Amino acid sequence: MAAQDDRRSQSAVESNSKIEAEAEALDHGLNENTSEDEYPEGGMYAWATVLGAVLVQFCGLGYTTTFGVFQDYYTRIYLTNASPSAISWIGSVNSFLCIAASLCTGILYDKGYFYHLLYGGSLLISFSLFMLSFTQPNRLYQVFLAQGIGFGLGSGLNFLPTVAIVSQHFNRRESLAMIIVVSGASLGAIVHPILLNKLFAMPELGFVRTVRASAAMVSGLLIVACLLIRQREKPGDRQRAGGGTSKNTNVWDIVTGSAKDLPFMCFCISLAVFSIGFYYPIFYLQLDAIKHGVDEGFSFYVLTITNVGCLVGGLLPAVLVKAFGEEAIVVGSAIATAASVFAILGLKDLVTSGNSLISTVVIAVVYGLFIGMFFALQGPIVSVLTPDASTLGARLGIAFTSCAVGALVGPPIHGALLTDAFDWQKPAVFSGVGHIQCARLLEPSSDHLPRFSPF
Repeated sequence: MAAQDDRRSQSAVESNSKIEAEAEALDHGLNENTSEDEYPEGGMYAWATVLGAVLVQFCGLGYTTTFGVFQDYYTRIYLTNASPSAISWIGSVNSFLCIAASLCTGILYDKGYFYHLLYGGSLLISFSLFMLSFTQPNRLYQVFLAQGIGFGLGSGLNFLPTVAIVSQHFNRRESLAMIIVVSGASLGAIVHPILLNKLFAMPELGFVRTVRASAAMVSGLLIVACLLIRQREKPGDRQRAGGGTSKNTNVWDIVTGSAKDLPFMCFCISLAVFSIGFYYPIFYLQLDAIKHGVDEGFSFYVLTITNVGCLVGGLLPAVLVKAFGEEAIVVGSAIATAASVFAILGLKDLVTSGNSLISTVVIAVVYGLFIGMFFALQGPIVSVLTPDASTLGARLGIAFTSCAVGALVGPPIHGALLTDAFDWQKPAVFSGVGHIQCARLLEPSSDHLPRFSPF
């Protein structure tokens, strides 16, 4: 009897083991199917998320990079008691906070706080722009708090998350999606200068109504963006195929690990050096054109022309990267931007020969085209250099923070070199040399970048 019970028990154990094995195999099969379908590579929600992210970039970084309009207006009309260098701190701190916040938002994104960052950043952007309309003339600190600190923090909260979120919806087309999202900033940098310059030129509107109209438009677009963007899962719940297995989002471990990654660190340093020189034409080209005799009505479009080139350049890598590789594009772009900055040195002589208008347009187009190509590949390159997708947000934050350092120190240095006498040669040389050094620093990291197709 006891032997019969033992046989029954053994049979039951074997049966249970068989059921568990079948269940495990079935679960494994389901996981494999889930892995295959993890990236929809399109669909309504995926492309709606891309569109929403484009709108966020349009209202955030796109507005930040139009500070050249405010630099001109503040210097000549609104903050006449402040030097160009002091005024440039508004734009530089704005840019710094917009990008430097990525180090923190990248970690929070990896931990699943995407919607908190998106909604909080959108609300702060809207609030700061409306507060800017309440500032008073020649009150530099008021403008600095509203536009430099408030708007910078708001755009910083949702800048990186809206770049990284598309990686949840795409794998093979991830680079293409990121390039499209980044182009939203260039599109914003085209529209905002036209709107602001036109409204500033209307005496019946003035500064207050112009800024409020702009704030209302930005607020409406951000509401639409918040309704469109969707998060599929917490980023730490998945990993890139063939990548690492770590899901550790401890910022110190990620930073120290990244510091030992030579190609990644060389890329980050090159971004910092590039950003130091990048903001000279963005902040001062419109003022430069006016001071060199270009018609004021046309000078208002100089920054827009630059950003049209930036938009086109930002989309070109989607078709060029397969043929040339991203390493050739980023190095070539850095060299080309250096050449276009040095060309600004010739504006003084060209004015006397009557060619200032044509030369200004050529410089604006060429510069915009190549900086668009350069910055469009930031996200995809960091993605390629990051084998563990659970740390992608943090690694993007580290790279973008490198840009922020350059954004913080670059414009004030350019303003100090420019001086109140408007000595345009010194800041142009400083900016151009920085782009050349960037191209040299990119070589160690470019050797480790595999060719990839955004399609």
